[in-house]
Amino acid sequence: MLMAHIPIRLLPPSSCGTISGFPALGPKKHEMRCCSHKFNDEGIRIQSGPVSEKLRRRLLIFISVPASSFLLFQTFPSLGKTKTKNPYDERRLLEQNKRVQRENNAPEDFPSFVREGFEVKVVASEKYLKTNSGLIYKDFEVGHGDCPKAGQQVTFHYIGYNESGRRIDSTYLQGSPAKIRMGTNALVPGFEQGIGEMRPGGKRRIIIPPELGPPVGPSTFFSAKQFEVFDVELLSIQDCTRRTIIGFYSDVVCN
Repeated sequence: MLMAHIPIRLLPPSSCGTISGFPALGPKKHEMRCCSHKFNDEGIRIQSGPVSEKLRRRLLIFISVPASSFLLFQTFPSLGKTKTKNPYDERRLLEQNKRVQRENNAPEDFPSFVREGFEVKVVASEKYLKTNSGLIYKDFEVGHGDCPKAGQQVTFHYIGYNESGRRIDSTYLQGSPAKIRMGTNALVPGFEQGIGEMRPGGKRRIIIPPELGPPVGPSTFFSAKQFEVFDVELLSIQDCTRRTIIGFYSDVVCN
């Protein structure tokens, strides 16, 4: 049972040491009468003045009463407001992404990314195509010849972008194209899938989703699960053969 302490109002002297309750409106009040009587040797009471008002104010007597009889301590159920989630403002987030892309000088017809937390929506023109694996691409030039096969070497240029259209890497700036053998897990899965369907002379923009992207972490090139965009130009395809030089030592030569 919850107990509450309430102060007692002191009344003028009457019968000493008695506590009496008086019915009144509202909660039951408890009162205590005190006195300062003195007695002589024969037991006759000696009249004395009343207790001073200052002393009476200082003298506080506390008793415990059930809190249920005291309205102040009654509790009421809280009526808290439920916080409602703001509606998904796709237009605002889309304009924000486009503004950042303009500041980063993103190329023409660059896709937009509407990101809210871990949810990302790719907004691109109808010229982009999406494969069953989730890879998105757009061909600027198709090229000629056959597509590369596993074991063959591809020579290509590329420019890499993040979701905000900022350039993160470029072989054009490095001054030399990249050379990679297909089927050796040397490329990001989405990148190898995208370039594996190109023909020599072709130019393509590849949008790689996080599930087809590179591993992330402090020791990798990428630091977060994001979409990556690459503009790729496939220059040539070479056949490769393995040759033995001395004993068990061998290497691969691509022509």
